[in-house]
Amino acid sequence: MTGQTSSISIEGYEIVSHVLTLGSATMAAALFFFVLTKNSTHIKYRMSSVLSVVVMVSAFLLLFIQKQSWTDAYAFDGAVYSLKAGSDLFSNGYRYLNWLIDVPMLLIQILFVAGIAGAARSKYMKQFSTSGSLMILFGYVGQFYEPGRLNANISAWAIWGLLSTAFFIHVLVLITRVIKEGQSRMDGTPKKIFGAILPLFYISWWLYPVAYAAPALIETGVSYEFTIVSQQIIYTIADVASKVVYGVMLTVVATMLSEKEGYVEA
Repeated sequence: MTGQTSSISIEGYEIVSHVLTLGSATMAAALFFFVLTKNSTHIKYRMSSVLSVVVMVSAFLLLFIQKQSWTDAYAFDGAVYSLKAGSDLFSNGYRYLNWLIDVPMLLIQILFVAGIAGAARSKYMKQFSTSGSLMILFGYVGQFYEPGRLNANISAWAIWGLLSTAFFIHVLVLITRVIKEGQSRMDGTPKKIFGAILPLFYISWWLYPVAYAAPALIETGVSYEFTIVSQQIIYTIADVASKVVYGVMLTVVATMLSEKEGYVEA
């Protein structure tokens, strides 16, 4: 990402660096949690934890690379951080590659805890994989044209963003249906916690289109620095909420259901 005022203050540079480091560290810590708690659930729920492990590995590695990309793109000139001459430009491309891996698995893992099996599970898996992947791919193409980049094209950026949003809405419809179906099979505390995943999902996932749209602020005169720093903060908060918090809630529900069913960890 670059633009007519592509310098970053010391504070802005450090905030993004710290946020990206915190994001990758959170994924690493969550990885240990999901590995250590995997066997606390009945085998029919365990695939949810396995998929969380894969998601954490992917998210940690690609957020770490995102942090390195940020570090490599800027150099301190004694007053501010400016893009290095001839360096690779910093972009959100690595995030999209991460999401392309993670999103289908995040959507599929809830099916195991919701108790959806057989033909219904297969149908949801296909729908989640298709809509989730297309949502990310269209957004990935769109981010190449966002305001502030050398090849900025607002029309292309908006069109690809809208196409991505169409599949995003379909995902929200599907996840709402899955959570309602899962709740119908539960009672007590597990039902309440499982139901709470829906508002978490809506809030955390809506942060992504907000961050995607953030570069539009540049067109209104808002600084490059404020835009890029805000975008990285929003994306990282969304990643932690939609992957770590979501995965932990699924693990808690699966553990409670397992205990109610008489499962005892060996």
